[in-house]
Order: sequence, then C-alpha cells, then structure tokens
Amino acid sequence: MHPTDADLGRRATSASLGPGVRAPVSRLFDIHGEGVALSTWIGHGPVVLVFYRGGWCPYCSVQLHELAARSSDFTRRGITVLAISVDRPAAAAEAGARWEIPFPVLADPDLVAHEAFGVVHTADDAEVARLHSLGIDLEAASGRTHHRFAIPSIFLIDGAGVIRWAHSDPDYRTRPSAQQLLQAIDQLSLR
Repeated sequence: MHPTDADLGRRATSASLGPGVRAPVSRLFDIHGEGVALSTWIGHGPVVLVFYRGGWCPYCSVQLHELAARSSDFTRRGITVLAISVDRPAAAAEAGARWEIPFPVLADPDLVAHEAFGVVHTADDAEVARLHSLGIDLEAASGRTHHRFAIPSIFLIDGAGVIRWAHSDPDYRTRPSAQQLLQAIDQLSLR
C-alpha cells in the first residue's frame, strides 16, 4: 500500500530526522561483514537511504524488489540507493541475493544508524510472540536479543549530505512507491 501524495514526507515521530539536518555517517557492515561508513556514499552524491525491517518482512521484500526493478531510473538521475536493516551481514546478503538487489544492502545489527536517524521500533513481548508464530525469529535474523528493528523509513539526501526529504511510518504496510520517490527527487532537483 502506498501513501497518498498528501501523506508523503510524513515522519513517524519527532525523533526521526527531517529535512535540513545533516545525515549521520555511522559505521555499519556490508554483506561480507566488513565495516563500512555511510560516508562512503553520503556527501559524495545524492542518496536514497532506505531503512527496512529485515529480510523476514514481506512488505520490505515488495518495496526493495520494486526499488531494484527501477534502479536504472535512480542511476540515470545520479542517485545511489542504499538499504539498511538490523539483519546480521549474512542475512542481509541473503535478502540482497533473493531479491536481486543491485544496490548496497547494509547490516546494522547494533542499531547505530537506526538510532542516529531516529527510526527504531522496539517489539513488545506480544509482537515478538506474534512474529515467532509466523516463523520469524528476530534474534536469528539480527544475531542480537534486543527485538528492535526499523520503522520503515526513507531519506533523500543531497550531494552535500543534507537530508532534503524524509518519510517514516510506523504502519509497516504503507511505503512510498519507487515512482513517488522519483517524483520527489525530480521536484527537489536532487541530482
């Protein structure tokens, strides 16, 4: 489900970063478990930064698959797409391969970037039990016991490293479409 145009650019909480703020450049892991800083991309050209719940989330799968299918439209505009979850590097690699993602998929199991951007959801015991009943093991996915993952969020960051547009929604079923993101990029002249 995609948000209406009126709901685009909404932030889940006042804790999540918004336009005009310099994007944090946390250290994460690539799919090989090697440390990598967001500054590898942020500050070197426009970036679409996608925080997704994890490889276990079917809504994330749909979103990332759609972004992958439209990756040439982002590339043509000079935009780098990055995807981040709390999944451990091996799980992030599996998701990237399964969804044939042509852009970097990064692992943040300790929630360094998630916290810096203010997009952390903590699952209570009932939610953990519900997810477990669906065959989803948060601890196995992240390699941690914190039961925390992303509020689905997207940040459009300009070449200077400043957030120009942000959208986060605690309703994990509602995500901006690739077309909506491309329109926002074009309106912002984010190139």
